[in-house]
Amino acid sequence: MLSIHVARSKVLENPNQFLHITPLTLYQPEKIETFGANSAAMSSVLQGFTKSLAMTFLSEIGDKTFFAAAILAMRYPRRLVLAGCVSALIVMTILSATVGWAAPNLIPRKWTHHITTLLFFGFGLWSLWDGFKQGGGGGSEELAEVEAELDSDLKTNGKATKDKVEDENKKQKRPFLTQFFSPIFLKAFSINFFGEFGDKSQLATIGLAADENPFGVVLGGIVAQLLCTTAAVIGGKSLASQISERIVALSGGMLFIIFGIQSFLTSVET
Repeated sequence: MLSIHVARSKVLENPNQFLHITPLTLYQPEKIETFGANSAAMSSVLQGFTKSLAMTFLSEIGDKTFFAAAILAMRYPRRLVLAGCVSALIVMTILSATVGWAAPNLIPRKWTHHITTLLFFGFGLWSLWDGFKQGGGGGSEELAEVEAELDSDLKTNGKATKDKVEDENKKQKRPFLTQFFSPIFLKAFSINFFGEFGDKSQLATIGLAADENPFGVVLGGIVAQLLCTTAAVIGGKSLASQISERIVALSGGMLFIIFGIQSFLTSVET
């Protein structure tokens, strides 16, 4: 009885001691602030990812590099063509996003934001103009143009190219990694890498990375490039000829205009 009485007296001396345990245990401002910061970061990455995915997909689905991948896949082993094309496009995406990420460190972010907005509107009007100029057919004209360029390149290289193709069966017996240093891999890599220099999608990626989370932009661009190139390699010429360049151009133009309006509204709010 004495021990019970002593315990009760201690509680009565400081009856609020138990009331302070639960708030201190449950309410921790540091963890709440950390959770909020992580949520904002994830939202920024997701926004950059979705924008880059949609923009790159619509820009690349009817691009010359898409048709080049489809034609090369008909003439050479598909896995080497796919590896070469995807590797080139991934490298180009990372380089473009790096340039866009570094731009705000060299130019005030306000100006980079305005430049990005102008790029979106400019590319949107450009794509819409191209879409209205083109007919309603598929991508047969663009496909024929790319195929003619590749054929002229084959004729220029002549015997050397034939010898490289004939040696491919021997290279299949080599270790897996060494196959990716074959002339076919290098050819697919160089065609796609240099074909993207100065391209609309490259400039748009630079502008997007300057205004959005660069990590999300890189992820979205890589996923879009992988989807487009895989479709080109697997579908080949039959798929490429069925693509309507007009629909792709108009859809891409509308998407660029939407991004431009969103970027403009963001600058007005800030």
